[in-house]
Amino acid sequence: MARRLRAVELDFAGTAPVRLVFTARMTQPPAPVYQALAERVPDWPAWFKAVTLARSTHGGAGREIGLMGGVRFRETVVAAERGRRYAYRVDETNVPGLRALLEEWWLSPSGSGTRIRWTFAADGPAPLRFALAAARPGLGHSFRSAVGALDARLIAARS
Repeated sequence: MARRLRAVELDFAGTAPVRLVFTARMTQPPAPVYQALAERVPDWPAWFKAVTLARSTHGGAGREIGLMGGVRFRETVVAAERGRRYAYRVDETNVPGLRALLEEWWLSPSGSGTRIRWTFAADGPAPLRFALAAARPGLGHSFRSAVGALDARLIAARS
C-alpha cells in the first residue's frame, strides 16, 4: 500500500516539475500562526477541512497525515523556523504515481497580521503532473478556506 518517495530537500520548492503557489493574508501575527502549523499538528483537522488525521512523529521531526478519500502521508519536517517557515516532504504515501512531494509554508508580517505563501511542489509522470495542474483551483480553494478557518480559530482563542 505505502510507496516510498524520493527524498527531496528545500530547494525542490523552487525546482519541482509541478509548483503550485498560493498566498493569503491572516489577521493574526506570525507567531500564533506558526504555532498552529508546526506545534499543534493534531489540531489541523479542526481548521483544514481536507485533513482527517494529523499527528507528530519522531518528537516533532515527522508527521503522519490522513486526507479525505483515504490518502495517507508519512512526512519528514525539513524546515521549522519559528514564526517564519514550516516545510515537510512526503516520504511514503498511497497516492499512485507520485515520485516526490514537498510543501512549504512561508509566513511574513503584513501590517498586524501575516501573509502566508504555501508552495505545493511535486514530481510524477506526465499524467499525474497534468492532474495536479488541473487540481490547482481546488487546492487553492482548500488552502484559502483552511487559512480563513485557522484565522477564525486563532481569533476565538484570543477572546
